[in-house]
Amino acid sequence: MVFRISGSVYANVPGDRLGPGLRHGGKLFGIEGYNIRRLYRVPGTERLHQLSREIVFYTDPDEPRTVLRDWVNPLDGRTYPVVPINNDTVNFGPFPITPAFAGPPLRRLHDETAWSTDIGVRADYGATLGETFGLIGGVYTAQELFDFSVADQEAAARTVPGEIPSGALRAKVSWARTAPWAPFMGLAESEVRGQLTYRARAWSLGSYGEVEPWLRAEVEARHPLYTAAPEEPGPSENSWTSFYNKQLGKGATTWAEWCATHSRP
Repeated sequence: MVFRISGSVYANVPGDRLGPGLRHGGKLFGIEGYNIRRLYRVPGTERLHQLSREIVFYTDPDEPRTVLRDWVNPLDGRTYPVVPINNDTVNFGPFPITPAFAGPPLRRLHDETAWSTDIGVRADYGATLGETFGLIGGVYTAQELFDFSVADQEAAARTVPGEIPSGALRAKVSWARTAPWAPFMGLAESEVRGQLTYRARAWSLGSYGEVEPWLRAEVEARHPLYTAAPEEPGPSENSWTSFYNKQLGKGATTWAEWCATHSRP
């Protein structure tokens, strides 16, 4: 199945101290993409993994179907190449396939069942990768906030004893993230006080073929790996470790060197 993702990214600047170039609350980017996933059962066991890849493009804030290739940093006037969120892979598990397994608490909201997952993220990249990315103390901190909901009719169709419905669960997701400046932006958190606020919604699709043609064309031309989910469990990436692996050559280049060599006046 696929979770199609669509939303926006805003500047969050304490005291609005970076204006007029980088105003607090300014919409910097649109975001358009998806997470493509499958379930994997470890052969001969009762352990289940969720395996996925995700590709999300930064787009023109006024035209969501226009994928940005470059971004002008309003503080230093330099143009930087835009690197999409391209995480290979994003995996979870294993989960036990037993009657005792319990997910997050569920709540009824009118004619829907809803649940939330809130994740406070902390990763010391200075210690684990030897790369600080300009982060304060080399430590990445973020908040990932998810709300999921499923209509009563959909839930009822999937809880009939002895029946296994076909197709993807028709679920909706609201997602928000507060995080440091994206690595491609050339902004060091330790020097430029502020962060990004991501706000998006997502909805399930039955397959990659249900993704809009314009988005599939972009993926197939530039990121064909993301047309399918992984086949078996493996290590996960996030936006920062993906940038480290793919843009910095796993440490062959520093973030500061990348910013200097890949930007132009």
